[in-house]
Amino acid sequence: MNLLAATTFSDSDGMIAGAATGFRPLDWAVVVLFLLWMLWIGYRSGRRNRTAEDYVLGGRTMNPVMVGISLFATLLSTLSYLSYPGEMVKYGPVVFIGLAAFPVAYYIVSRLMIPRYMKMNVTSAYEILEIKLGRGVRSLATVFFLSLRFLWMATIIYATVDVALIPVFGLDPGWVPPVSVVLVVITVIYTTMGGLKAVVTTDVIQTVVMFAGVLLTIGIIGWKVGSFGAFFEPQLFEHWPPVDWGFDMSKRMTVGNILLMTLVWQVCTAGSDQMAIQRYLSTPDVATAKRSYRISLVTSCTIQLLLAVVGLVVMTYFLRYPQMLAPGTSVVGDADTLFPRFILIGLPAGITGLIAAGIMSAAMSSLSSGLNSSATVIYEDIINRNRKESNTSSKSLHHIKLIAVALGVVVALSSFLVAYVSGNLLDVVIKVVNLVVAPLFVLFFMALFVPWATSRGTVAGGLFAMLVAVLIAFVGIFGITALWIMPVALVSGVLSSMLFSLLDRWLIGRGLLPGK
Repeated sequence: MNLLAATTFSDSDGMIAGAATGFRPLDWAVVVLFLLWMLWIGYRSGRRNRTAEDYVLGGRTMNPVMVGISLFATLLSTLSYLSYPGEMVKYGPVVFIGLAAFPVAYYIVSRLMIPRYMKMNVTSAYEILEIKLGRGVRSLATVFFLSLRFLWMATIIYATVDVALIPVFGLDPGWVPPVSVVLVVITVIYTTMGGLKAVVTTDVIQTVVMFAGVLLTIGIIGWKVGSFGAFFEPQLFEHWPPVDWGFDMSKRMTVGNILLMTLVWQVCTAGSDQMAIQRYLSTPDVATAKRSYRISLVTSCTIQLLLAVVGLVVMTYFLRYPQMLAPGTSVVGDADTLFPRFILIGLPAGITGLIAAGIMSAAMSSLSSGLNSSATVIYEDIINRNRKESNTSSKSLHHIKLIAVALGVVVALSSFLVAYVSGNLLDVVIKVVNLVVAPLFVLFFMALFVPWATSRGTVAGGLFAMLVAVLIAFVGIFGITALWIMPVALVSGVLSSMLFSLLDRWLIGRGLLPGK
């Protein structure tokens, strides 16, 4: 029985939603109130910021539970919020097997990395690299991080507005630019006013909204379908490919591939990204920083499992009621659109607005953290490092805020280029957003764990890792699939950095190159 034939469920098995009702006035009211709430939090948090350290690190006294939830909300963007249900629809639960890598990631990051970072009284993570390996490595890390976060923030805005909000709001695609600008402007305002305190507080609220949206979707579809057993009808899963348990660079989805990709992403991001390290540094001690990271993993695991359930229930709903699909679409071919489609046509007034706010929350939490962290890196690693005279705290705070505003403008303009990247949402995430993750971590690995690392050797290895990532993502070298971008780039970057560093030391020892 094929997928199309699977739509022969009887309408009497459950209650069919009425005709699409669109985004109603009550929904708009919910969204507007949510956005005003975010602005009020930014204003309130900003009144407590007196110095640049207050703005960037929350005075290093942030609550570990809130910091952990904030780290989760930062890294779970709209891309994940929308792509995970679509992945469940198309490929089944194999992508969620990666959650089994979380305990290993926690052990590596909490034992080997967080204690080292907390010992150093720094503001930017990349100060650590200059202390260990010199200015060149720090400069390369700054370029890598800013490239990563610009791509990431631009992709988030595009995915949120074009793929989710425009369909949910029932607007014409021509509204993508103005809606993008509004979303960026509001996020920039509350981030600029409140700094990290506002970012963390809004992240916690936005996390609650995200969870509420997911749980309401599951509950309402369960009520409409009317039978728990309907979610486990065998014909629902006939299009899922068989599970492949091995490692295979030529295949997109195997259990081994997913486990490895998840582990590498978690370790590389938690161990080298300013957004993560900034969260650790905002807490008072090592134990608190570890607790924050643990909370972020637990929260992420919970929401991913719930999003898997969302994928299952929306698939069931639209296979049962295919007439509710948008014209010209199919369940499998347009899997990424099913969740936004149900939000528009299957929910009561007010609830649709709440879940739309949840989608916006996922984007705004990531965007606000990206702006705050990127502004910090630009100020600390570029401007302040090259400044001859010291700046007052008030001037530093003012400059960081101006940088955040400028970044918001750049991100809004850059988001329109993401439409030219081919693939579904998860492919876009891996190809564009995660392109620089492994090369950035290569620099930290060399600085922290390789005694013979040199500045030139590490820079050369980092650039080589970046070249490998680009060749896999956009050239498809050797037929390697996108899920292997980070593992292959990481291994090739570390090995080449080691070899380049040994060669550098050999040439220095023979007087052929100046000291490292």
